[in-house]
Amino acid sequence: MIAPAKLNLCLYVGRPREDGLHEICSLFVPLSLSDRLHVSPAGGLEDEVVCRGIEGPDLTARALAALREAGWMQWPVRIEVEKRIPVAAGLGGGSADAAAVLRLASADVDPGRLAEIAEALGADVPSQVKPAFSLVGGAGERVTPLPEPDPFAVVLLPDPEGLSTAAVYSEADRLGTTREEGELERFRGELLGAAAAGASPLDYRELLVNDLAHAAISLRPTIAEALTKLTETGAEHVLVTGSGPTAVGLFANVTDAEEAASAIGRQAIVATSGMMR
Repeated sequence: MIAPAKLNLCLYVGRPREDGLHEICSLFVPLSLSDRLHVSPAGGLEDEVVCRGIEGPDLTARALAALREAGWMQWPVRIEVEKRIPVAAGLGGGSADAAAVLRLASADVDPGRLAEIAEALGADVPSQVKPAFSLVGGAGERVTPLPEPDPFAVVLLPDPEGLSTAAVYSEADRLGTTREEGELERFRGELLGAAAAGASPLDYRELLVNDLAHAAISLRPTIAEALTKLTETGAEHVLVTGSGPTAVGLFANVTDAEEAASAIGRQAIVATSGMMR
């Protein structure tokens, strides 16, 4: 199974709610950059999850355990995760892996129960159960599918060290860069109007804003250097994805993206919009 990375083309963030979570308004698009999950029968009577490079129980194992608690009765499985999406990079790799596990039970577990499990696992998981270009709201659980956008390419510059999502949100609260609820609704309407016809995001780049960018750069100043590098190599729009620390350059086509990546060096990753089939 493939578990595609998700790119936040924009991320408008509201004030903290009573439960401590933040309301968001974001466009999620799946990328060709994907983890691979290899599923086979387990060698014994218990499920096995292997994800090299990840310490402790990760979201993949938690998703599988949650399916068992929900009554999923298939034979024990072994899931080996082949990581291609950088870890703690704001690209939703762990959430994508967990969502892929939930898809294993899509024919056996009630869809409403699957949705509850996805929401309990994390804010990015619900939108990744059926990866598609979507407008995402609430704390990540409100997912509105949108028409596939015109193809575009990206160059990703992950930071050598990950960045804690919780730390970035906390820094955004400290900096006061979050928004009132009415602003989120206004941007939701504007994004729906701009994306409804399947246009390229580059056609409405003025809406591609990330309210967490200042917080991420505050915690990791090298992100600003990466954004500058992408601009200098021809990116038509640059942004920080999610909570960072990955810097992203948007390009109209993959040829331009590959030329920019070649000029930047080995750390650059080229991907295209849409899942790799």
